[in-house]
Amino acid sequence: MRIVFMGTPDFAVPTLKALIDAGHEIAGAVTQPDKPKGRGKSLQPTPVKMTAAAHSIPVYQPEKVKDPQFVSVLQEIRPDVIVVVAFGQIIPQTILDIPPFGCINVHASLLPKYRGAAPVQWAVINGEKESGVTIMKMDAGLDTGDILAKIKISLASDETGGSLFDKLSKAGGKLCVETLAQLEQGTLTFTKQPKDSTTAYAGMINKTMGHISWDQPAVMIERLVRGLNPWPSAYTKLDGKTLKIWSAEAGKEKMNGQPGEIVKVDNTGLGIQTRDTVLWVKELQLEGKKRMETAAFLRGFPVLPGTVLG
Repeated sequence: MRIVFMGTPDFAVPTLKALIDAGHEIAGAVTQPDKPKGRGKSLQPTPVKMTAAAHSIPVYQPEKVKDPQFVSVLQEIRPDVIVVVAFGQIIPQTILDIPPFGCINVHASLLPKYRGAAPVQWAVINGEKESGVTIMKMDAGLDTGDILAKIKISLASDETGGSLFDKLSKAGGKLCVETLAQLEQGTLTFTKQPKDSTTAYAGMINKTMGHISWDQPAVMIERLVRGLNPWPSAYTKLDGKTLKIWSAEAGKEKMNGQPGEIVKVDNTGLGIQTRDTVLWVKELQLEGKKRMETAAFLRGFPVLPGTVLG
């Protein structure tokens, strides 16, 4: 099939590669404009742009895809289908109407649950036992189009936002190729989504979400740590410096201490009292220091019981 691919971050790359490997004609890759990054603020191409360029695929980076001039460009390309994966802009009806097979979206959740921008992280934060990928025919709503295919993925007990991201991105590429074959053959079943059955909305993730409230149960804090790993990470304050927590375990014991108080320090971890039980910190990173296991951290930065974080 003649495809226009629309995507931006790392999550979209496995699907683009799968479509290339399957022999589809990628007539163009549409991605977000380059953004400044690092100390020098040099412009950084998106992962989709770099992948497309490596395969000599024309790249388009409109500020707004709804711009009539860009819509005309897509009309001239005449794609059979447009594949959208984590693109980052709302696709207007003028574009949805261009390809004869429509626009299909690779979404990182089991729709209709977790509509929105960050379904991967929220699945971990909310303690879901399974997640997955949904291939959907796009309409004017937010993740509300007809469902074409799904695949379920079980979450490990130590699943992080990063590890689930990798699992779903790979599964999405394979499922997209299979779905396009059925779409072209006319053998797909289109399943309408219930309008009011979304049980969780996956709003955008930002850095402030990582600030740990120690007046929460240990299990909830532990899930937050995993869900926001590797970005933006869960953090607290120690002696005025940011302390990122990369790995933790919710204990069963409750000690005499206020929420956020370090109640035990030993070679097995750093015990911090939460609303209910102790959270054992296994891996952390103090501002200006390297990420390390708690035992190694304590050898160079002794912390006394009774210290209150936050």
